Amino acid sequence: MQTNIPLAERLRPKNFEEYIGQKHLLGKEGVLAKMLTHGNIPSFILWGPPGIGKTTLANIVALTLGRPFYTLSAINSGVKDIRDIIEKAKDKQFFNTQKPILFIDEIHRFSKSQQDSLLGAVEQGIFTLIGATTENPSFEVIRPLLSRCQVYILNPLSLENIKELVERALTKDVILKEREIEIKEYEALYRFSGGDARKLLNILDIISNSEQGKIIVTNEFIEKALKDNIISYDKGGEQHYDYISAFIKSIRGSDPNASIYYLAMMLNAGEDVKFIARRLIISASEDIGLANPNSLLIANACFDAVSKIGMPEARIPLAEATIYLATSAKSNSAYLAINKAMSFIKKDNVPRPVPLNLRNAPTALLKDIGYGGEYKYSHDFKNHFVYQEFMPQGLEKTTFYEPQHNSKEEQISRQIENQWKDKYK
Repeated sequence: MQTNIPLAERLRPKNFEEYIGQKHLLGKEGVLAKMLTHGNIPSFILWGPPGIGKTTLANIVALTLGRPFYTLSAINSGVKDIRDIIEKAKDKQFFNTQKPILFIDEIHRFSKSQQDSLLGAVEQGIFTLIGATTENPSFEVIRPLLSRCQVYILNPLSLENIKELVERALTKDVILKEREIEIKEYEALYRFSGGDARKLLNILDIISNSEQGKIIVTNEFIEKALKDNIISYDKGGEQHYDYISAFIKSIRGSDPNASIYYLAMMLNAGEDVKFIARRLIISASEDIGLANPNSLLIANACFDAVSKIGMPEARIPLAEATIYLATSAKSNSAYLAINKAMSFIKKDNVPRPVPLNLRNAPTALLKDIGYGGEYKYSHDFKNHFVYQEFMPQGLEKTTFYEPQHNSKEEQISRQIENQWKDKYK
């Protein structure tokens, strides 16, 4: 039997019994499962890598609840399409139908104005919004819309999930169940699919068409069948995370050539240039920091530039910023200082009021009781500095920031010692 329908589409789950993975959401104690038993769900966003069933999950939710289901893709839909669906949903309110579900695939690709156009309808309950995104919604979804939605994280399929999906494909698919395919090893299937169900089923399609007769699947067999894809980069799968990790670690390790290599790999695969630029900003703050404060300015300028010009020209400021950061002096002192301070605060059970001299005194009464009374205005003194206590009582000599050994921070260290003498030794 032959068919042009891909295996991934032939095996698309139609109910939760066929759906594999995401037990934290759909298991007996799963938050989505519990809500579905009550027949009502809030608007929510599904965040996770491609190929793990975000669109399928949204479809099954709508079928389970018996709701009208509208779908839009952020790639080719605009504000007009959203308004059309809002009007359709409003019209159906008069016929006592259940509130429809609007599913928006790749919602992170919607502009601010497009996302704004959803707000009123979500807030008024005209429809329940389900969004799907491969990017962190905290960065890509506007705050007002995000505050009106729950965010559920979908995980890549585990090895056990992969085995379960393969078994289902070999026993349930109308074509594969007629073939004699024996799986002896799963490691390569798991590695090449990267927890992506769609990619796994595409691999099964490839190997089932690779030869006639009985097929015995081993790691070596998979590697030979996929030899042209071994070094491929999938911007939505596991390698997306591996390459950005290698990129940042190469910058941290001061290797400009490796950094540029991994940048080129990501750009060649069509990685989102703003995603790369955001990671450069994080690297400039975390790994370079006060050793070269200009690095953060360069990274921010890079993000601004790539946001304005896009590819292919965006590769140039990205390369410039990458080389600058990789060859810069390194310090994680600010990263360590804020972590140390936040850790201290979580463990510190002592109430520590702000010293009176540092408090705001907007009224005469507050001034009379000492608010701001003994505060010394630093600019009134030589070199804009005067020795006074800023720490709460009991923390007078506590240190969180420790300068590291680079030319800039050695200068900072000398300045602290000159101004504060033995206070922070």
